[in-house]
Amino acid sequence: MASSQVPVIDLGPWRSGGPAERARIAGRVDEALQTAGFLLVTGHGVDPSLPARIREAARSFFRLPPEVKQPYAVSVGGRGWLGPGAEANSYAEGTASPPDLKESWSFAADEPTGVPSVDAEWFRPNTWPAEAPGLREPVTAYLRAMRALSDELLELLAVALTLPEDHFTRHTGHPTWGFNLNWYPGAETVGEPLPGQFRIGPHTDFGTVTVLDRERGAGGLQIHTDADGWQDAPWDPAALTVNIGDLLARWTGDRWRAGRHRVLPPPAHAPAEELVSLVYFYECDAHTRVESLPAPVGRVAHEPVDSHAYLRAKLDQITVG
Repeated sequence: MASSQVPVIDLGPWRSGGPAERARIAGRVDEALQTAGFLLVTGHGVDPSLPARIREAARSFFRLPPEVKQPYAVSVGGRGWLGPGAEANSYAEGTASPPDLKESWSFAADEPTGVPSVDAEWFRPNTWPAEAPGLREPVTAYLRAMRALSDELLELLAVALTLPEDHFTRHTGHPTWGFNLNWYPGAETVGEPLPGQFRIGPHTDFGTVTVLDRERGAGGLQIHTDADGWQDAPWDPAALTVNIGDLLARWTGDRWRAGRHRVLPPPAHAPAEELVSLVYFYECDAHTRVESLPAPVGRVAHEPVDSHAYLRAKLDQITVG
């Protein structure tokens, strides 16, 4: 089962344990990321009231009529509302499919670097919907927590590879990130799914680490492993779901695999099911040169890439139309 390949990692012992305990945790992480590319993380310290407040405010916006949301419409990679039909994540795998059955509100890095060309593309101001005034305060607090947690995870991942703790975080001094509030409405809103249509189609994420706060659902997250194929992702109400993306897998020379996943369409036995996921995509400093780790840690020597040329190509790839 997928749950056997996705361990629960408690950050409490990682933070306070001695060398032997930290080495044990790092070993479990290394093993898991070679198979599924996913972890469940507890002891993270994120205020549990924040996701609930964000979901309440987000639902108040998503349930508005389309004509009210339309002025906020953006394309993939923008800051605002991604409406129905805006993206198809399976395109990133080269698979033709209908668009994903979701809507999103997208935020992204917004603190300028002072380099005009970089700021114009990657550090533009965020948009806040006037119709959801309760969104800004909890999102701002949550994003602070996600930034700190993501750097801590990258430190853990470096140790899991027997590298210096700052091997990855030395490249996150002024990183880019994305934050999507994904709304998965029921069948009464999206209609009957077309053949091969999902709430989010099969794909891997694009950056370093993704931190997901999700609601349990029958039409929820599934992960793919070579051993078990598609399986429902394991669930722990106290945990955040963490997976690594394409850039980090490439960085490790494919020692680790980017976590392949999808989100099922509204289930026939619960067609009215509605879910909201909070998805934080962490990246690195703009235009970081990503080079594969050499053997024996790395297994494939990829050509070095410019991180953000790579990310832009991926974002363009999943854009519909």
